[in-house]
Amino acid sequence: MNNIERRDAGLPYISDESVFEEQKKARRLTQELNTVDRSDFEKISEIVKKLLGKSENAFINPPFYCDYGTHIEVGKNFFANYNCTILDVAKVKIGDNCQMAPNVAIYTAGHPVHPDTRNTMYEYGVEVVIGDNVWIGGNSVICPGVNIGNNVVIGAGSVVTKDIPEWCVAAGNPCKVIRKITEADRRLYFKDKEFDDEAWEHVKQIQNEKV
Repeated sequence: MNNIERRDAGLPYISDESVFEEQKKARRLTQELNTVDRSDFEKISEIVKKLLGKSENAFINPPFYCDYGTHIEVGKNFFANYNCTILDVAKVKIGDNCQMAPNVAIYTAGHPVHPDTRNTMYEYGVEVVIGDNVWIGGNSVICPGVNIGNNVVIGAGSVVTKDIPEWCVAAGNPCKVIRKITEADRRLYFKDKEFDDEAWEHVKQIQNEKV
């Protein structure tokens, strides 16, 4: 097997010239994305669609960095804020309606722990999966092999090293579940602050239109 085949099979591989050649397309597109007129939202959306392996109505606020782009699959209405980095050596699968605050990093790439083995230049990638309706707070890191369930909030500054179950708020380093998300959270927008009546009526209208 060549190194591209090894990488895509989830086996240890070496980033040789053939691997670097595959990365060139992503580097060209991310350079275009990161230097485009930031007020040209249509152009940004166009570049994002070319860059990602799968997307529908995705938007990324540049700058953005990735290894391949083609290994990233996002669902409907994906949004990543400034300075997002996704090292997509392995697949990164993200569901519908996911939001990422600034400086979020998702890593599928890794290296052996023992220095003698690591210095052989072998590396690996392990898939990351993120469910629907997930919000990841700023400066969070998602590590290789992590699965995050549907309807999860990851608090700012978290380092997610293990799977996170659905319908919960999780935070910390290492990231741990803090509490479940319940019906009591529905009308709240920040801690114990509730939507005012005017805004809440609009929220219900939007939700009804989506049904």
